Amino acid sequence: MDLPIRPRRLRGTAALRAMVSETSLEPRQLVLPLFVREGIDAPVPIGSMPGVVQHTRSSLRQAVAEAAGLGLGGVMLFGVPERKDAIGSGALAEDGILNVAITDAVAEVGDALTVMSDLCLDEFTDHGHCGVLDGEGRVDNDATLAVYAEMARAHAAAGAHMVGPSGMMDGQVGVIRAALDGAGHHDVAILAYSAKYASAFYGPFREAVDSSLVGDRRTYQQDPGNGLEGVREALLDVAEGADIVMVKPAMGFLDVVRRVRDAVDVPVAAYNISGEYSMVEAAAANGWIDREAAILETLTSIRRAGADVVLTYWAAEAARLLRG
Repeated sequence: MDLPIRPRRLRGTAALRAMVSETSLEPRQLVLPLFVREGIDAPVPIGSMPGVVQHTRSSLRQAVAEAAGLGLGGVMLFGVPERKDAIGSGALAEDGILNVAITDAVAEVGDALTVMSDLCLDEFTDHGHCGVLDGEGRVDNDATLAVYAEMARAHAAAGAHMVGPSGMMDGQVGVIRAALDGAGHHDVAILAYSAKYASAFYGPFREAVDSSLVGDRRTYQQDPGNGLEGVREALLDVAEGADIVMVKPAMGFLDVVRRVRDAVDVPVAAYNISGEYSMVEAAAANGWIDREAAILETLTSIRRAGADVVLTYWAAEAARLLRG
């Protein structure tokens, strides 16, 4: 049978497939999350995330330098303090682990790499919630915003190029933008965790940050069943001054990534989270899937859904794979 239209003609060689590929995956589009832990003298492996560690300040600098050398878009820093308290005071201390890690990272790479910081209290509170609690044990939105403003100023003073408010407090982007501008940090950008869902796939991350969480975060993170709500949150954050909006998790919420991409006129990020990473690593360790192919397919799918930027623990490895 002589078919006049044969789509397979464009799949015949690697060069043809590359020429007509609709979706690119490049190191510059990838951001590497990094954990730095106070009080350790060697990196500590994270059991549920094979290949990922809690860094020392020294090994963090090495990882940041490597990320810059690989041409990654940025790094997202998370601090793991030795001591926690009810108000997360370590998040504001000038010598707090996250603040000194930001300074270390910027000193290592300057402007060659975007140094981002997680702006949230959950790593620093002894109850593990993302904000300050009221007398009844509930997260106090407005009291938390006041702390976020201080935290933003501290991160900017430490040298962060971009802050990532991830606590899902109402009004957080507007308060942080005003705090940064009021302190003269007009050029510090905001990556807003706009559509952050109460996911079952955060478990390995909680090991990574030694989480002290009591209860859950469903009163402020979004219900996984709600797609339109994610778009609404993103639009609110753009109106408040977000420079980039993010959907988290990525793989289970690709439809939300697409909806957000269609709705906003700023870059869209997606976070390929710890549980998504660990699932692939576990399947590969059991010989059930081709690990490297699965990594690139996963990241490409997130890009295809509409993400301009992808936060992923595979960022460095993916960059090497893409270089061949």
